[in-house]
Amino acid sequence: MGVTDQLCRLITATRANTLGADCVRGTKRAIMDGIAVAVAGARETPVKLLAAHVAAQGGARQSSVWGYGFRTSTVQAAYVNGVATHVLDFEPMWLPPTHAVSPTLPVGIALAEARRHGGREVVAAIAKGMEIQGRIQFAADQFEPERLRFHPPGISGVMGAAVTAAHLLGLDESQLAHALGIAASRAGSLLPNIGSMTKATHCGYAAASGLDAALLAGRGFTANAAIFEAPRGFAATFFPERFDAQRLLAYGQPFRIVDPGFAIKCFPSQFATHWVIRAALEARERITDPRAIERVVITNPAMHYIDRPRPATGLDSKFSFQYTAAAALLDGKVSIDSFRDKRRFKPDMEALLGRIEMRHDPSIPGDWRGMHVRIEVTLRGGTRVSATCRGPKGAWGQEELTDAEHTVKLRDCLRVGLDRKSVSDLLALLARFEDLAPAGVRKVVSIIARRTSDR
Repeated sequence: MGVTDQLCRLITATRANTLGADCVRGTKRAIMDGIAVAVAGARETPVKLLAAHVAAQGGARQSSVWGYGFRTSTVQAAYVNGVATHVLDFEPMWLPPTHAVSPTLPVGIALAEARRHGGREVVAAIAKGMEIQGRIQFAADQFEPERLRFHPPGISGVMGAAVTAAHLLGLDESQLAHALGIAASRAGSLLPNIGSMTKATHCGYAAASGLDAALLAGRGFTANAAIFEAPRGFAATFFPERFDAQRLLAYGQPFRIVDPGFAIKCFPSQFATHWVIRAALEARERITDPRAIERVVITNPAMHYIDRPRPATGLDSKFSFQYTAAAALLDGKVSIDSFRDKRRFKPDMEALLGRIEMRHDPSIPGDWRGMHVRIEVTLRGGTRVSATCRGPKGAWGQEELTDAEHTVKLRDCLRVGLDRKSVSDLLALLARFEDLAPAGVRKVVSIIARRTSDR
């Protein structure tokens, strides 16, 4: 029995009643977070452009595009909603790094709306889809972001979307193997697009492509049914340096959402920047006047992809150690509005960016479980203020983000697109999502799908 065959048996044998309470709890938390950041993200320019593009193409009115009040095919709805979930770079982070929510949540919700599934099965489908993504990254030992060859959700995400869809479509082991084979030929995402509108489409396209693969497999469309172990197949192509099949086949033992767990983001930016943001915010507490800052030195692991001293846009700023540190030092906070072009190009920001030096220290590990970032601020008159972050709250090995703290984030995001009553109604539904009947899931969709102009 080959690796893909064994894997498909494990996946199809995983049912809602075998997940365990901790997996259900973690998955529901991820769903809540994903929906909240998608509601806020739906108003971003890339999503507006994509929604208009999809609406112009037409399509069967099966599933809703969140925030735009129209329906399209399940595949196209998953595409736009996947981009909305990721566009703010505010969705949960995983270890090894990937974005497992945006390729799976839109698929689960789109199919639930179109085919009338209840919350219990949606939770199971999303849990299974997130698990395969975590297992793929773990099997490839992809812990250090600097060593990545591709943006992870474009590779593992399309497989996660296929697994999520397969559960709700009721595919058997053979059909799932073909769905994964189809999905594998849609994988791909280039790292230079990080910092542009295209980055978020890596997640949206993974959602759409994985769903489409499962729909095709359900009709009898075939592919290489041994895609993981095939010569020049999925593992050999995307992870040529290492791929431990035994880690993959430990699927659900335990679920990666339980151990090592996932991190809820507190800032809408690339996750490594959270280290420098936390350090800068700590230093900011001892700086009475940020106009007195004369020099800033950041000491960090060798992470060249987020060494962006002069980000080209507000969006690009999400991937800049220098900019995120400057925003924290100048404003004492980092929020969605921190990454608008309006804030990026203000005179005080332009001036401070020119005073920041970034030092790559090869002795600091790039693995999030052991990395740290130090910031030293020199003020007018020679006073120095410094701080070191060894991990933001909620990261692995750090203090956990409480439910109350998470609810603050949820409300902040939901208020971007919903009125107060809708926020309260939605949070009440999401709090018992796993118990919702199909009508309850569709009620969730009806709230998040309303056009922005109606809010």
